Amino acid sequence: MQNWDFYIKEFKNYLKLERGLSENSIEAYERDAIKLKNFSRKAAPVQIDSDDLSLILNELNDMEIAPTSQARMLSGWKAFYRFLLLEEHLSIDPTELLESPRTRRKIPEVLHFHEIEQMLEAIDHSTDEGTRNRAILETMYSCGLRVSELTSLRLSDCHFEEGYIQVTGKGEKTRLIPIGGQAIKFTEIYLKSIRNFQEAKPEAEDILFLNRRGGQLSRVMIFMIIKDLATKAGIKKEVSPHTFRHSFATHLIEGGADLRAVQEMLGHASITTTEIYTHLDRAYLQQTIQQFHPRA
Repeated sequence: MQNWDFYIKEFKNYLKLERGLSENSIEAYERDAIKLKNFSRKAAPVQIDSDDLSLILNELNDMEIAPTSQARMLSGWKAFYRFLLLEEHLSIDPTELLESPRTRRKIPEVLHFHEIEQMLEAIDHSTDEGTRNRAILETMYSCGLRVSELTSLRLSDCHFEEGYIQVTGKGEKTRLIPIGGQAIKFTEIYLKSIRNFQEAKPEAEDILFLNRRGGQLSRVMIFMIIKDLATKAGIKKEVSPHTFRHSFATHLIEGGADLRAVQEMLGHASITTTEIYTHLDRAYLQQTIQQFHPRA
């Protein structure tokens, strides 16, 4: 019988080679498996049964681990044991009957359109970084990109004449997203005045948004840009790159966009994930009923 490290290594190879998941997703699943190893008192995962897992979950409760964190870990453990079952390392899945803890669905912060405009106005357009940052924010809000999708966006992915960009999202899945006129305008300004004159590092030659050293921008750098602009604009909300993605989806739905279309643009595998963006105010819901319900 092999030890934990062997099975976790095989699990990682399976996620990469057979499932084709991104590095971030693989690392998340690996962390979940390592946490299970640390909580377990067994020499190998194939020795664990459902009673052992129930005790571990009780232990997490005693440690006051948040239900959302517990649910995340249990999801990773279920994936790990499905792999072990698939590879015939065991015949019974000990996670099958375990239920995830009840969690409250957290509604991310959303910016009103005038707040987005305040952040755009806070940008110093006289600098190269300011010109680039304007293009970044316009693109994020226009297309609802994840921060990893933004930082990895390539020049060859941009089809401005046709009005869309090609994005590689979770699981290396690609999708086409329409891009608005303002995003195209400011991105072309950035390209013509800055990007075309930058000497990019070999690995970043096709990357659209570069740092001052010619390399690909990091996720942390995007977070810092957003936080800094929110502070300069006097916005007290907790603003992050995801806030722009959330605002993009919310504003579309409030404007009457079809939920399936928003799901497609966001790259959600399930429409239930997209439904989090339907937290519309009561006035809008009341208006919708009055407009469309035959007995209103």
